Amino acid sequence: MLANDLSLAHRPIGELFSRVADVEPLRLTDDQLEHFRRWGYVSGIQVFTPEQCDAICDELSELVQPDHAGRSLWYEYNSNESEDPSHVLFHALGAWRLRTALHDCLFNPRMLVPASQLLEGDVRFWHDQLFCKPAHHGGVVAWHQDYSYWTRTRPMAHLTCWIGLDESTVDNGCLQYIPGSHQWDLLPITGLAGDMEAIRQVLTEEQLAIFSAPVAIPLPRGYASFHHPLLIHGSYANHTAGPRRAVVINTVRDGVCSESADSLLAGVPPIPPGQPLGGQFFPLLWTA
Repeated sequence: MLANDLSLAHRPIGELFSRVADVEPLRLTDDQLEHFRRWGYVSGIQVFTPEQCDAICDELSELVQPDHAGRSLWYEYNSNESEDPSHVLFHALGAWRLRTALHDCLFNPRMLVPASQLLEGDVRFWHDQLFCKPAHHGGVVAWHQDYSYWTRTRPMAHLTCWIGLDESTVDNGCLQYIPGSHQWDLLPITGLAGDMEAIRQVLTEEQLAIFSAPVAIPLPRGYASFHHPLLIHGSYANHTAGPRRAVVINTVRDGVCSESADSLLAGVPPIPPGQPLGGQFFPLLWTA
């Protein structure tokens, strides 16, 4: 294992994300928790300061260059997930292994306290993602359910935290949800980029009627939205003059197990089926 692989450190290694003495102000309210249970998401929660966003964006500006140091550590790296040069979606998994701010943001109590409430237990790391839509020709993230990509782990006790590094708006392709769709069954994978509406082909008439009323989730810079692993979500193209960048931190309730004899993430040693996630690549982030 490379000495500069930050997955070896299961604590913050820099000073950007300081410890919080009193976590009570970070807790979600009963109304917020009820909103998540009913609709599958809760949004508008500040988890990064402008300074923290700046530090992560500085690291990101280097990582989007394919010849950056540490490039062998990615689980997945797509300069353009859509493969269409006129609609670019940078998408990569594993940034926490490469750079300090992107590593340390996993241990941020402002994200972990709400996550523990929503998961109803201890919080373990699953994997991170970067989604970047450049100015003028940023591509879409097609409608999908996160857990459709995660069935190699069970039970389904997962949570997604989407954090905007720029202000996200309807015009630049903010996150959009189909409220209540977390109560639907697991759907087949229909693609993550390219055809925004591909999911329509696997929906029932009743689901299509609900699908026609998505809710946009514009967020200030540094603010997050948490959503259920079955909630259908996506985001449209960015044709504005500025980028729309986001970091996504995916977690599980401690005790979620591998469901595959294969590697759960590229380059990571397999965890036998039935064994809980743990070890170097799946650290425990928060104890309830």
